[in-house]
Amino acid sequence: MKLAIVGTGYVGLVTGTCLADTGNDVICVDIDKEKVEKLKNNIMPIYEPDLDIFFERNVNEGRLKFTTNLEEAANHADIIFLALPTPPGEDGSADLSYILGVADELGKIIKDYKVIVNKSTVPVGTADKVREAISKNTKIEFDVVSNPEFLREGLAVDDFMKPDRIVIGTKSEKARKLMEELFAPFVRQGNPIVFMDERSSELTKYASNSYLATRITFMNEIANICERLGADVDLVRVGMGNDTRIGKRFLFPGIGYGGSCFPKDVSALHKSAKEIGYDFDILDSVMRVNEIQKTIIVPKIKSFFNNNLKGKKIALWGLAFKPDTDDIREAPSLYIIEKLLEAGAAISAYDPEAMENVKKLLGDKIEFVNDHYEALKGADALVIATEWSVFRTPDFKKVEANLKSKVIFDGRNLYDLEQMENLGFYYNSIGRKLINRKN
Repeated sequence: MKLAIVGTGYVGLVTGTCLADTGNDVICVDIDKEKVEKLKNNIMPIYEPDLDIFFERNVNEGRLKFTTNLEEAANHADIIFLALPTPPGEDGSADLSYILGVADELGKIIKDYKVIVNKSTVPVGTADKVREAISKNTKIEFDVVSNPEFLREGLAVDDFMKPDRIVIGTKSEKARKLMEELFAPFVRQGNPIVFMDERSSELTKYASNSYLATRITFMNEIANICERLGADVDLVRVGMGNDTRIGKRFLFPGIGYGGSCFPKDVSALHKSAKEIGYDFDILDSVMRVNEIQKTIIVPKIKSFFNNNLKGKKIALWGLAFKPDTDDIREAPSLYIIEKLLEAGAAISAYDPEAMENVKKLLGDKIEFVNDHYEALKGADALVIATEWSVFRTPDFKKVEANLKSKVIFDGRNLYDLEQMENLGFYYNSIGRKLINRKN
């Protein structure tokens, strides 16, 4: 099948690459000429495990191409995916200007029947707006379909190739048949393609992400209570997760959720509810608690140092909002850095993939080093903000040798409490017993 993907961001690049890998002829479009040239030369703009392997294979075999020419791509394709950014406005609503701008252009250039697919995360009613924008400029037959993505950064290729479900919103039988044919290779194991109307499909994405954000936030609240009651959130989590009505996933406490999806989608759903006169009180609490949770470790650090961080050096392990990505959007690390710098601390940071992105944002405000042990040299304490695998089983003798004091503040609960106690560390984590050995 011939496909066009408009937008080569995270969603667009994964979508185009994976669809090419099942034999489709894919052209990806982007207005950024420099980015398109890099893609043509096999230079990846993002880090996502295994994506480079799929990307190079499909570029080399001629199934995946790149252009800045929307008309060329659109008239090549049977199906056109819109994978464009929908950044939050100041009021939390999703900005649809990119999508509607492209829709307006498509109406001027399409020459025969097309299926236009909203792959971006968009508010309910966006398919209607896209349909209206295209219709203003053409009498050619077309259909607009909602096909939200459910990709986890760090696992996006596997999620696309082996989805739990594929959600498709359309009332058109013609579009339904084309979409069913396109996605058939991805559901051979029996997972469903769920067809529904466009508005229900659009709401499904927001509802899914908002619910997962709520689970995370609930467990962070439980963790905060555990600290005050002397309970262990890890044990509570296991006790809860083995209830089949609840399940084990998204029950790990920490320093809040971040990234490109959860913060934006929760905010957008909350705003959409307000626009129809409904107070979504749960999401009010989720957003408020998450803001507090992102820097909840900072008061612990200040308390340890008697509210005086001037002249203190803090080693920071992890900058990305989660492991296996270079995405720093809404990353808790950035909020922690801001608070620590305000308090007068110096910061030495390491992340396997996200340092270049943070350098562009912060410049020389903090020190960036070549490995996680180097970050510890002369530091008064270690703060863990991202649960990269390389941080899970460090050489604690090296940690001790490089730190001024054996002090760890762990925002991701990576280490065993008994082990930390036996090694003689001061170890302060989330929702668990404080190992209180000041050195």
